[in-house]
Amino acid sequence: MDGVRWLDEDEQRTWRAFLWTSRLLNEALDRQLQQDSGMPHAYYVILVTLSEAPGRTLTMSELARTACSSPSRLSHAVKRLEERGWVRRVRHPDDRRTTLAKLTNEGFAVLAAAAPGHVEAVRRHLFDPLTRDQAHQLRDLLFSLLAGLDAEGLGPVQGPS
Repeated sequence: MDGVRWLDEDEQRTWRAFLWTSRLLNEALDRQLQQDSGMPHAYYVILVTLSEAPGRTLTMSELARTACSSPSRLSHAVKRLEERGWVRRVRHPDDRRTTLAKLTNEGFAVLAAAAPGHVEAVRRHLFDPLTRDQAHQLRDLLFSLLAGLDAEGLGPVQGPS
């Protein structure tokens, strides 16, 4: 395979460490939320995203983009959140073809109860093992990677100020 820029040994170690760390971090956060709040991390992300939106409401397409989810996966998750009474879907008043997802008061209360444990897990698994300087370096590295992956800036994450 001419022209392939194979990873050297150091790059391969970095790549595998990144994959393993990402996987284990996501699993730890999901496990904590399941144990403490009875919800997967994906549901928590949806609730947080809605809680930060004006009127705690977004179109389904905005919610999918902001929560980094495919429309079909998001639709399935929102259906489950609706069944729990945490989210309500309604038609957009100005465009009947558009569906809005709205965080209910019950959903906000569930989120508020889940947030302290989730934040503690994020702190324990991501920030506590690092010095303040390392955390800043990690942030800068992640924003460098994000700039290439989200060149149009469509995602919810803003670069360093």
